[in-house]
Amino acid sequence: MGDVATARRGTNLPRMGDFNRSVIFDAIRRAPEGRSRVELVEMSGLSTQTVSNIARWLLEQELVVEAGKERAGIGKPRTLLRLNRTGMFAVGVHIDPAVMTFVVLDLVGGVVAHSRRRTPKANRPERVMALIHDGIEQLIADSEVPRDKIVGVGVAAPGPIDQERGTIVDPPHLVDWHRVPLRDALETSTGLPVLVDKDVTAAAVAETWAGGASGAGSFVFVYLGTGVGAGLVVHDELMRGVSGNAGEVGHIVTDPEGPVCWCGQRGCVAVTCTPQAMVEEAERAEVIPETRHAATLLRDARDVDAQFTRLCRVAAGGDAAAGDILNRAAEHTARAVAVLTNLLDVDRVVFGGPMWQRVSERYLERIPPHLDAFSATGALRRVPVVGTGVGDDVGAIGAACLVLERTFTPSAARLLLAH
Repeated sequence: MGDVATARRGTNLPRMGDFNRSVIFDAIRRAPEGRSRVELVEMSGLSTQTVSNIARWLLEQELVVEAGKERAGIGKPRTLLRLNRTGMFAVGVHIDPAVMTFVVLDLVGGVVAHSRRRTPKANRPERVMALIHDGIEQLIADSEVPRDKIVGVGVAAPGPIDQERGTIVDPPHLVDWHRVPLRDALETSTGLPVLVDKDVTAAAVAETWAGGASGAGSFVFVYLGTGVGAGLVVHDELMRGVSGNAGEVGHIVTDPEGPVCWCGQRGCVAVTCTPQAMVEEAERAEVIPETRHAATLLRDARDVDAQFTRLCRVAAGGDAAAGDILNRAAEHTARAVAVLTNLLDVDRVVFGGPMWQRVSERYLERIPPHLDAFSATGALRRVPVVGTGVGDDVGAIGAACLVLERTFTPSAARLLLAH
């Protein structure tokens, strides 16, 4: 991840100082063992003086520390620079229709504090926002992190998201959430900068920031939660799309003879691959008992969560019908993922999200051979399939990583040359 060939390059123009700081910071971040100033000059293309000035600034801001010396050939040992874990922190919040997760993250992506709260069943935005505020404040207090070291709050929520306004726009599983001004409300109540983004985007950023080897290079992050989505990363850069809502895969057709989707097509991801789709198939086949919520189009997310757990438990116990339902969903998921891997030609596929662990063993066994069969480049190479390196809380961790990424990671899209 830190090879010279793939490192971001800087510019020696004076007005690009903030971007260059991000380039150097990012190069140090990608090397947990640390980097010397000489290495940073070679990787970034910046002058020795520019790198020295940036290193001095990062040390003064306590974002990096000197971490011993290394000897490279003849000459004086080189001083290594490494991220200062406690130099800065970020808060992450993941709003899933079933549960809300809160984390405080340090500068290297380590979880300092963590909590969970059930998402209110009524899904009233005002009540949820009040609970989010309370959850943030309680977690900051519990973490004992100085407030002036918290760079901001990231919130990951089901899309679509209006990033410019910081609003959530009619997500399918959060009833009555029509253009909810989440960013402005939380900035007012917490006094901290707030960034709102899609949960699948947050998960992909978490993988690049804290996932280790699985977050390097180019990959598709398949998010399995109440819904199914995809985060897309190419050459270490997140693909956001024009409106910031890239990765909506719910209406990729995986089974032309499958159930009718509300979009009018048959066999979309939304009705073949989601936990709700699996639960409803299992209820129709009487593999698991039907609940009183089964007749509604958008079932209560907590009911789906409980029923999906029951289905997976029955399948793990050896029930053939339950296993067949999960196996078919795995094949359909592989078909949808193949559309993305064929389009983007990525290094790997990474799975994660709140529902992932319940099917991880089965999916990691069954999806790779299906993906090989559907791959356009199968004769050249296999596309590895792995589970997230971040863990179950990838959404909340990703929300905090979004703040760190926005603050510290270089992006060509944020280079403003006309001043």
